[in-house]
Amino acid sequence: MLRYYLVALIVILIDQFTKWLVVANMEIGQRIPIIEDFFYLTSHRNSGAAWGILQGQMFFFYIITMIVIVVIVYYMQRYAKNNTLLAISLSLLLGGAIGNFIDRLFRQEVVDFASFIFGNYHFPIFNVADSALTIGVILVIIATILEERNEKRKERAKK
Repeated sequence: MLRYYLVALIVILIDQFTKWLVVANMEIGQRIPIIEDFFYLTSHRNSGAAWGILQGQMFFFYIITMIVIVVIVYYMQRYAKNNTLLAISLSLLLGGAIGNFIDRLFRQEVVDFASFIFGNYHFPIFNVADSALTIGVILVIIATILEERNEKRKERAKK
């Protein structure tokens, strides 16, 4: 299990390093084109959750994040020992949750910087922790579907 906590730690370190680079080298609102009309580094701050909801509710986020971290660790210890995909997905969730928690705790806001444009649609600006959370959720869903299929196969094999 230690290697999966190491994955979470790597996510946290990459997340915090990239946010530090943005804070140290860019003004808030500054936008650097990486791929013109598609991908920009944009220095942005968010005192809420995804897409800016619940702005300024730091105490709420502290409590919820601590509960989420405890639940993730519990699931890693209880259910992910024999399921590599679930373990990886939970480690991504853990790293992402802690990465954004660190921002909220020390900055009172989350540093976002990855900005994508698809035609006229500007995707909400995000960071490495957000990416890890999204990928982790998708992998948990896949792991759950695969586990249910395996259980159904076992049930059919018993009959």
